Amino acid sequence: MTDLSTLAESAADILKQRGDTIAVSESSCAGLLSAALVAIPGASAYYVGGAIIYTRVAQAGLLRVPDEAMEGHRASTEYYATLNARTMRDILGTTWVLSETGASGPTGNRYGDDAGHACIAVSGPIERAITIETGENNREGNMWAFAKAAFDLLEQCLRQAD
Repeated sequence: MTDLSTLAESAADILKQRGDTIAVSESSCAGLLSAALVAIPGASAYYVGGAIIYTRVAQAGLLRVPDEAMEGHRASTEYYATLNARTMRDILGTTWVLSETGASGPTGNRYGDDAGHACIAVSGPIERAITIETGENNREGNMWAFAKAAFDLLEQCLRQAD
């Protein structure tokens, strides 16, 4: 799948119907999640903004996550994805936040995760986090796989919140 408009279409329809808003915190997807949401006409009705939180420096600087919140934790975990989602939701005041962190490849990350590892979190009226492992080292392929998994999780949460 390499079509931005269909990647987020179902979730965007639900957001628009409900009048909900969303923001994005992403890492290995590098803007793909935000691009998919904004590719749909009428995105200004639900999309508030997003950030690429590629490093701890970005997390501290853009999300203002204090060092204490990261003590005993690392990036590329469900904890980290959820922390970024909650923090972004607090900062922007959206109904929902979709967050992703991982290792797209072709090598793993400095934390020991293999390429194809990602953690995705949704924060909103329903909060959930998942870990996926594609087993692949294709960087772009993993980015698309992470994005698809992220929008699948978001849609599940949106439907459960009905």
